[in-house]
Amino acid sequence: MHDDCGTPPQGHCDGHHAPPAAAPHGAAPGSFTCPMHPEVVRKGPGSCPDCGMALEPVAPSLDATEDPELRDFSRRLAVSAALATPLFAVAMGEMLPGAPLAGLATPRSFAWLQFALATPVVVWGGAPLLARGWASLRTRRLNMFTLITLGVGAAYAASVFALLAPGALPAAYLGHDGAPPLYFEAAGVIVTLVLLGQVLELRARRRTGAALRTLLGLAATTARRLEPGGEEIEIALEAIAVGDRLRVRPGEKVPVDGNVVEGSSAIDESMLTGEPLPVSKAIGDAVTGGTLNGSGGFVMRAEAVGAATLLARIVALVAAAQRSRAPVQRLADTVSAWFVPTVIAISLLAGGAWFALGPEPRLAHGLLAAVSVLIVACPCALGLATPMSIAVGTGRGASLGVLFRDAASLEELAGVNALVLDKTGTLTEGRPRVVAIETLQERTADSLLTLAAGVERGSEHPLAAAVLSAARERGIEVPAADDFTSYPGRGTRARVGRHQVVLGNDTLFQELDIDSGPLRESSASLRSAGQTALLIAIDGEPAGVLGVADPIKSTTPNALDALRDDELRIVMLTGDARATAESVAHALSIEEVIADSLPHEKAGVVQRLQASQLRVAMAGDGVNDAPALAQADVGIAMGTGTDVAMESAGITLVRGDLRGIARARALSRATLRNIRQNLFFAFFYNALGVPVAAGALYPAFGIVLDPMLAAAAMSLSSVCVISNALRLGRVRIEA
Repeated sequence: MHDDCGTPPQGHCDGHHAPPAAAPHGAAPGSFTCPMHPEVVRKGPGSCPDCGMALEPVAPSLDATEDPELRDFSRRLAVSAALATPLFAVAMGEMLPGAPLAGLATPRSFAWLQFALATPVVVWGGAPLLARGWASLRTRRLNMFTLITLGVGAAYAASVFALLAPGALPAAYLGHDGAPPLYFEAAGVIVTLVLLGQVLELRARRRTGAALRTLLGLAATTARRLEPGGEEIEIALEAIAVGDRLRVRPGEKVPVDGNVVEGSSAIDESMLTGEPLPVSKAIGDAVTGGTLNGSGGFVMRAEAVGAATLLARIVALVAAAQRSRAPVQRLADTVSAWFVPTVIAISLLAGGAWFALGPEPRLAHGLLAAVSVLIVACPCALGLATPMSIAVGTGRGASLGVLFRDAASLEELAGVNALVLDKTGTLTEGRPRVVAIETLQERTADSLLTLAAGVERGSEHPLAAAVLSAARERGIEVPAADDFTSYPGRGTRARVGRHQVVLGNDTLFQELDIDSGPLRESSASLRSAGQTALLIAIDGEPAGVLGVADPIKSTTPNALDALRDDELRIVMLTGDARATAESVAHALSIEEVIADSLPHEKAGVVQRLQASQLRVAMAGDGVNDAPALAQADVGIAMGTGTDVAMESAGITLVRGDLRGIARARALSRATLRNIRQNLFFAFFYNALGVPVAAGALYPAFGIVLDPMLAAAAMSLSSVCVISNALRLGRVRIEA
């Protein structure tokens, strides 16, 4: 049973908890979750029952100023610091150089002044800390606030009792002048220092959300919708529906994902591609919400709105990854489960040892030692070690165009030693293009392409799209065609102007009794280069050949060189014919090629590689790649590919650029290195601090650790971990 809600772990308890795997994606709108325990999900704000930290909204917000907890803790810190400073001066007045406060008042009046200064600090300033500590004791989920509450509570309660009933204290508890020792200043200063650490931590957590706020800031806030009657009205982004016609004026942001239906322009897509040059857009071209329109105006049809837009999905992926837990966190979780009870036991043992064996006043020394152990061992640094690095690392990845679905993918990628690559859309552009034009009969390439485009104008085949695209790129006005006939799997025929034009393969030429002999050598040469040969005949005579291929991405060769230098085994896995696959593999110097693979066969290939003790990453972009992406140790989807591929993968390369894998591996290693550094800081600090606080140095050196110094050391350890995690945002990642 859950101690805080009484519901079995496998069920939901009125929104209090969700299964760990469902929390990042299954939380309802307006839900809150713990930054350290993402499996904790509640319907509204509150504190985490596991660690006591304030819950954060699951959905990221563009407003970076709205943080009521930071505002509240900052106010409490300011008031507590203003009271703790004179409290410390009053308590230490007799010990300061020149004793400036000596003789100004009686010890009794000083004691009441300390009480007056310390009480608001402890009772009001430390209220949220003590409330979390009490909740941890009540639910038996011990955490860092348990130690703070026990330490501050013991120091404050003992001081109040000594102030109100000094005669009830044993003689061993009294000082040399007969006055009872007071620890108001320890309780007040400890609360102030812990508040300082909390404020620094909250500010750091706000900084980790900078990448998300930057992404959210890319979205437009309004759009201009064209009504059926031609009227143009301005609407909120949330009011856009699929199918709406939207006007985008020069200099405006594209509101949602869709296609251009009127006009043309050049759009700055650097948020997706990283390339500064605008991309030309004409009728039929896709546009992405959040990109910036150039000097031209156009009308678009909305195809994806709200959470379905690419920008919204990117934000959701980054937010979910920042809340997820890396496998390396298991070490910290295992230690933390035993840590707090162990510290409490050490605190009691230290207090008892000082009381039994220490110098006079023994009870006072025992109390100081027990409180110091509780405060110095506060495990906030241990709890922050992994989540802070994950949050900063995934945010940095988003700025590099690499989206990690969860922390496990971020960690696993560093250990991968084999990379399986799909061909189409991954190594290549994924869009067929006319890359060669061979002519006969003294015809020019443009005249041949004009007639071919006229025939293909009525076809919806991908090869037809390539021919029409080539004509547009050359500025050719595509003529109209009559008597269009399609021969499935073989080609097309139509009358273009005064000419009867046939476009297809050898089989179609044979059916129509057209001699393909003069084109045989050219077509064979194109096929050997991995191209599809489209034979053209004009008025029954062979006229030329178009070579259509899926070009290799310009960034692919450099990306593969970098991945080979990283000692990755590269395997091409494709459903294309072997001749085409080997042509691309030869151009990219890929030695292992597996072709003619169906989707389930691709997953089997990944399984066989894993069975040979390889840790496999799979990169692909299509629906047919989804099984292999899911099977791989790390699935990597091209952001330019299908939704199914991205849903099946742990990592998405927004720009569809394989150089992103090298960046992602460098970031993965840097993040893991940062996590290990943080864990070392936290473990080393506690391993060193607890024995010193317990009095291990006293027999040899006479050194004891005051609770205030313990609180300062505890806060310093958290600052070290936070500062080290934030360094990830500045680590150099080679492009």
